[in-house]
Parts: sequence; C-alpha cells; structure tokens
Amino acid sequence: MFPPKFWDQRGPLSSFLVPVSWVYNSIRVISKPLHHPITAPVPVLCVGNLNIGGSGKTPVAISIGQKLKRAGYIPHFLTRGYGGNLKKPTQVDPSHHTARDVGDEPLLLSNIAPVWIGANRASSAALACAAGADFLIMDDGFQNLSLKQDLSLLVIDGETGFGNGRVIPAGPLREDINSGIKRADAIVLIGDDTQSITQNINLPILKARMQPANIAGLQGEKFVAFAGIGRPKKFFDTLRKFSCDLILEREFPDHHHFTHSELEELLTISEQCKASLITTEKDFVRIPGHFRSSINVLKIEIEWIDPNFDKIFLKNFLKIWQK
Repeated sequence: MFPPKFWDQRGPLSSFLVPVSWVYNSIRVISKPLHHPITAPVPVLCVGNLNIGGSGKTPVAISIGQKLKRAGYIPHFLTRGYGGNLKKPTQVDPSHHTARDVGDEPLLLSNIAPVWIGANRASSAALACAAGADFLIMDDGFQNLSLKQDLSLLVIDGETGFGNGRVIPAGPLREDINSGIKRADAIVLIGDDTQSITQNINLPILKARMQPANIAGLQGEKFVAFAGIGRPKKFFDTLRKFSCDLILEREFPDHHHFTHSELEELLTISEQCKASLITTEKDFVRIPGHFRSSINVLKIEIEWIDPNFDKIFLKNFLKIWQK
C-alpha cells in the first residue's frame, strides 16, 4: 500500500487515530517482558529503524556486511523475509528462490553473504551459526526481541525524520521515539539533518549518504522511471539530480509484485517515448526474468562521511561485544 499523506504532517485524521496508536503501542510495551531473548555465541549487530519503510536499512546492512568480510569475518544476515511466502527459518538460495518466496531485500543481501529468513531470529541465528557464521547482522530487527542484540544501529533519513512523530496507524512509527532511542547504541544518519533530529539525541551519530554506484552510464539518457519502494520520489529525484531526463515517473506500492500487463504497458510507453525503462535494485529482483534485459537499474551504495569509519566501527563494536 502507499503510505498515507497524513503520516508526514499532523492533521485531523492523524489526531483521530491517536487512541488506536496508544492501544498498539501499549500492547507492544506490555508484551515486552514476556520475551526472553536468546544469546547467540557470536556477535549480533542490528540495523533497524523506527519508521515503516524507506530509511535505508538494507544498504547500511550491505555496507557493514562488506566491511566485515574485508576484515576477515564470515557474516550472515538475518531478516524476516517480508513480502515472501516462506515463513519458517530458511537459507535464501538466489538460484532457486524468488521475491515471492523470500521477499526482495533478502535477495539483495544474498549478493553479499548468506541470508536466513524467518520471523524468529533466534531460530535463524542457530542455523546460521551451525552453517559457519561468526558474525550476525539483523536487517530490520530492531523491534524483534527473540535474539539479544550486542549493538543496535538506528537508521534515520535526515530528510523525512520521524514523519509526524506518531505511532501507527496515526503516523509512520513502529514505536514511540523515546523508547526506541533508549534501546539504540548509535544513530546512522542518512543525508543532511534537515529536520534537526539529532540535536536532542545523546548518542553517537554515524553520518552517511546514499550514492549512485553506476550513474556514469545513465547520465543524459531519457528514461521512463518506475519504483515500488518506500519512497519512490527519492529515487526519481536522484535520477534528475544526476542529469537523467525523466519522461515519465510511475509509482507502485512498496514491495509490489509487478504483473506482466503492468510491465508490458511500461515497455510500450518507453518505446513510444523513445526512452529506456529504469528502476531500483530492490524492484528489479521482483521483475520476472524475461523482462529484465529491457530494464536499466540504478544501483545505490552507502558512503560513510568519516573516512576512518571502518577502524572506528570495528574497534568499538568488538569492545562492546567482549564486555
């Protein structure tokens, strides 16, 4: 589904839904003591957020996974597998599984390291460790209490911040801001802090930006751009920023599974406009194979502002884990 407009700014409808948000958040708070997190035999790092979708968690998890591999670790990813049909703990096999099986983000993560999906992260962690993992990265597991997290990174988009600051359904938050920040060890701030979010947060701030990895071959070209992600506008704005000529922009709901008729329509439009199709990496894995050769992909990577991030991050994380 598309996120409601009132999630960005408070208004009458958002205020009307606040009592429902209180109930939702109260259930989460009451159920928390009932969980008894399992401690894994290896370090567990969680990359999460407070908002529903669109903050940059998966690119951050991918970047950290790459850095750990270069440092000699054998990281495995743990994720829920949102949007996929498989529910029990399963290792993702990109040669066999599709986005309908395991979700789109696990397929992206599998390009970097082994991935395990499943709602119970503790069960997935046990399987990952048995398979040789010496480091576990939870992608989007900040609210999951089944596995003890040694370090929790809270990813915040500097442009959108926390939206209207309210918990779902009155706003985009999975939990209230204060409780989430109390459980975090550090903030990963994506982009400029235009909302002044970090001024009142007494945690280490790791600054980063999203950068196109393959823009050189796309600049100056005409495109029909489409995306089914949390914030499609950000994708379109990035293309325009780097001199891509967008003839048409088409938005789809987050995690949308594209139909043949939708893709055929987009191909027809692009041919009529004498333009090429372009989408995101996350959308690309949800597109049937025989359409892929006709579609360009904008690849995104995380660029850490501090040039010494690798050394600082690893040193401090291992210090925390060894306590």
